[in-house]
Amino acid sequence: MDSQIAGNAALVTASSRGLGRASAQALVRRGANVVVNGRNEEQVGETVADLEGETIEGASVVGHPGDLTDAEDVSRMVERTVEEFGGIDHLVTSAGGPPSGPFMETTDEDWYDAFDLLVMSVVRLVRESAEHLRAEGGGTIVNVTSLSTKEAIDSLVLSNAVRMSVLGLEKTLSKELAPEVRANAVLPGAHETSRIEELVEQGVERGEFDSYEAGLEARGADIPVGRIGDPIELGEVVAFLSSPRSSFVNGVAIPIDGGASASNL
Repeated sequence: MDSQIAGNAALVTASSRGLGRASAQALVRRGANVVVNGRNEEQVGETVADLEGETIEGASVVGHPGDLTDAEDVSRMVERTVEEFGGIDHLVTSAGGPPSGPFMETTDEDWYDAFDLLVMSVVRLVRESAEHLRAEGGGTIVNVTSLSTKEAIDSLVLSNAVRMSVLGLEKTLSKELAPEVRANAVLPGAHETSRIEELVEQGVERGEFDSYEAGLEARGADIPVGRIGDPIELGEVVAFLSSPRSSFVNGVAIPIDGGASASNL
């Protein structure tokens, strides 16, 4: 099915790995021109090389290393996208997670750092991109956040609390930037990212699991579909929300968790 985004321009942050990478991959497979971002220049280059093998004829992938907590870096990311592709049709915001830990062990600096990484990065990206997203018929914003906005996760107080601000911002943008721009969010549950791979491998080394496959199976045991997610499954939802196929979907936050959440809303 034609997703109608071939030739569009997309900026996907924190996309050199994990769920951001999967989002970029899904967009590339539909013919979108994509700017890939990450802090590590070498890793960004490797991701660009990988994704170039999946592009549809005429589409391009460009790497742009940058720090989401640096306002000047954010501005340069947007400028680079416009320079390369003539505008921005789709903004996908993703960022690494803040440190884990209980409330009483979390410092003021931890709180400010988490807010800067998770919330102010989105604020700055949208502020810099809004004019371009509104141009030529409008565009989309998809915020990749976390299932922790639906259900608090033990020892993740920063993610539980701070990521809620992104959903409040997303809902506000879905009204203030409409009708030219639609804004939505996806809330990932457990997916087989490098972080999950690392945790499972550590469990194998400690003797908790007989094999990597057994560790994955254990992590998916409580998920109704019986497994954890493949990152590209989340990427496919991001691509759908970025396309005209979802033209009446605006201001929503969609859990991508295999049914793991117990929340009714």
